[in-house]
Amino acid sequence: MPLRFDILTTFPEMFAHEPPAALGLSIPSRARAAGLVEWHATNIRDFAENKHSKTDDRPFGGGPGMVMMCQPLWDAVHAVEARDPRPATRILLSPQGVPLKQKLVEELATKPRILLIAGHYEGLDERVIEKLAPMEISLGDYVLSGGELGAMVLMDAIIRKLPGALGHEDSSVEDSFSARGPSAQPLLDCPHYTKPREWMGLSVPEILLSGDHGKIAQWRLDRMLERTRARRPDLLQPPSE
Repeated sequence: MPLRFDILTTFPEMFAHEPPAALGLSIPSRARAAGLVEWHATNIRDFAENKHSKTDDRPFGGGPGMVMMCQPLWDAVHAVEARDPRPATRILLSPQGVPLKQKLVEELATKPRILLIAGHYEGLDERVIEKLAPMEISLGDYVLSGGELGAMVLMDAIIRKLPGALGHEDSSVEDSFSARGPSAQPLLDCPHYTKPREWMGLSVPEILLSGDHGKIAQWRLDRMLERTRARRPDLLQPPSE
């Protein structure tokens, strides 16, 4: 069965299946057409119990911004989860979550179903987070206007790890941050070249033209290690206890 994404959002139109929507293009679109993945966006406003379909209100204690209310999201999660018998991994896109790493992406790509909660404003009422107990994931140390763009980034990263999603089975294995090398470190990718062989006085490295696949593989691994040491030495550090 295809991996199923359910996205809970107040902007479901951002997750349209056809261009110009982002997920209607390139790899996600082709993976969906091939039956590897499906996604369904649900408007949280549809579950609001007030006449104006409000999903947010002023925060207790004062302060700027609005806070998303418990009831619409709670009801939306349970209604959507009931639409498919497969258990859903709940994920809240949040700047307070664990940083998104390739290892986590690979783990999520093995799940049968993922439910993404795209918050807005100042965030969600803490009580609904406690009750739903989602995994909280952050894309980095910055804040977006809402969780929708973060959800799309996470979906794209997961979809490209699905078997058959890419044109070449080794493509995702050779991505930056994939575990490689003698100690299976997460390395940055090596430099890549294509035609022409000469461009603006710069040449393609001769080793890549040699046809010796063993030497080419070693050259690429050496460049990965070299680039990782220079740009992300933290990736080569042993994990902290």
